Amino acid sequence: MHIFVTGATGLIGQHLCPFLEHHNTVTVLSRNTTKANVLLGHKIKAVTDISAVDFNTVDVVINLAGEPIVNKRWSDKQKQTIRDSRINLTEKISHAIAASTNPPHTFISGSAIGYYGRQSNKRIDENFTDPHNEFSHQLCKDWEDAALKAESEKTRVCLLRTGIVLAKKGGALSKMLPAFKLCLGGPIGDGEQGMSWIHIDDMTQLILYIMKHPEISGPINAVAPNPVSNSEFSKRLGNALSRPAFMPMPAFVLKVLMGEMSDLLTTGQFVVPTKAQKHNYRFHYENLKSALDSLV
Repeated sequence: MHIFVTGATGLIGQHLCPFLEHHNTVTVLSRNTTKANVLLGHKIKAVTDISAVDFNTVDVVINLAGEPIVNKRWSDKQKQTIRDSRINLTEKISHAIAASTNPPHTFISGSAIGYYGRQSNKRIDENFTDPHNEFSHQLCKDWEDAALKAESEKTRVCLLRTGIVLAKKGGALSKMLPAFKLCLGGPIGDGEQGMSWIHIDDMTQLILYIMKHPEISGPINAVAPNPVSNSEFSKRLGNALSRPAFMPMPAFVLKVLMGEMSDLLTTGQFVVPTKAQKHNYRFHYENLKSALDSLV
């Protein structure tokens, strides 16, 4: 197949692309083609603009691009940058697919469990219809709506509502490890907020599984089957590192330091992958202990 990938040099993309090399052609979108070839190898073809791609020759599009959501404080300008980096590119891809006479048969587009907004301790799957209206929800909703413009009888659209991706290098875990290694880790706020996580190996394998199963479409929760509270996550991470994890981070301190962005850490949701399991995807890491043990 010919596979077109955006966001290929990001955390998920770097782990995914080696599994795609056996395909006929892998084209990636990158602002820096030299960097893309260094990170991903010279078997892939790197382009700087989607106008260089003939979507009539593409079989699968995997859209993972987007400005990191927690890199900078959420000013109005930064919020717009976050939105534009996701929605504008996705709309361009959808337009290119819709304009093709022989369009890709599969469009897998990124989203996040932020779609559901902050929730209490109830378990949430893809059928949940009462999201909390806040920035993360509106961002993901508009992002998904942009992808769904490509949907047709010829093209199925799959929306990856991704949780916290755990990997050895990069992502959320790398930001947590320094404090925990220094015995300064612990729960955030009351620690009751949900953390819906997924091991990077399951993240990549789930994408590959979706590619191979044309009966899967629409929203897909890319999370492990067993979400935990922030308090439980902290305890498990401390155990994996053989470190205590009892230093709480008061919510008001994070609010001062991070502003509105702190809501991502002080609120959460318990999301489960009903659709993936219904379609018989088998998670390699169902429980947090085994996931952390393999990573740290």
